[in-house]
Amino acid sequence: MAESTGWEPVPRARTFELVLARIEEQILAGNLRVGDRLPPERELVEMLGVSRAAVREALRVLEAQGVLRSRVGTGPSSGSVIAAMPDEGLTQLLRLHIALANLPLTDVIEARATLERASARLAAGRVAEVDLDRMREPLLHMDEAGLPREVFNDYDTAFHVAIAEAGGNKLMADMTVAVRNAVRHTLLTAFNKIDDWEEIASRLRAEHHRIYAAIEAGDAEAAGDLVEAHVRGFHHDVVQKVLDNPEASTSAG
Repeated sequence: MAESTGWEPVPRARTFELVLARIEEQILAGNLRVGDRLPPERELVEMLGVSRAAVREALRVLEAQGVLRSRVGTGPSSGSVIAAMPDEGLTQLLRLHIALANLPLTDVIEARATLERASARLAAGRVAEVDLDRMREPLLHMDEAGLPREVFNDYDTAFHVAIAEAGGNKLMADMTVAVRNAVRHTLLTAFNKIDDWEEIASRLRAEHHRIYAAIEAGDAEAAGDLVEAHVRGFHHDVVQKVLDNPEASTSAG
């Protein structure tokens, strides 16, 4: 069990949010790590000087966020344990933030282009066969004729996520997933408004293959330039036209 060093009482007049703050302080200070158990509720009540209700509410919030998991029982392995926050938790929070903050699409695309440029450069600089395999699989699926547009979009997403993961920066990869998922509905709306879908799909395939080739060749500069131009170009040439004139279909020209 984690020691009580560094725990300071919370003023009685404050709410469970300060209990959360105290627990976060312990995590940030390194006093609590993945796999450590929190002190029992009664000890937290005494150390922090708050009600049991405030402690329980704080623990419920942390469990909902994926920071804690509860182990039922009375033995040494029971209680609230610090968990490795799952990737899905972080990406969901980021996705919801992007949606609820009502951010301009241009801001989201700027963030996506910047992230993906950096990831592509990193991927090219440390390219490994296993990473190329992960990129190549969705790339080849996108080459299949007659794919439904939603399925094409899912493989498109998988390709970009594989690049981000190949870059080796876990946080950047998670943020890429979150941003991509945040614009999924917008992309599908654009896809479904396109008259000459095959011409647009052909353009996307060609750009994807060029990005893959640059990463495979270890050309970080070209990989970064190509993926940034791909992200910005598609949103400027296709997506933005649909948003500016939602009643009209969009063609490749």
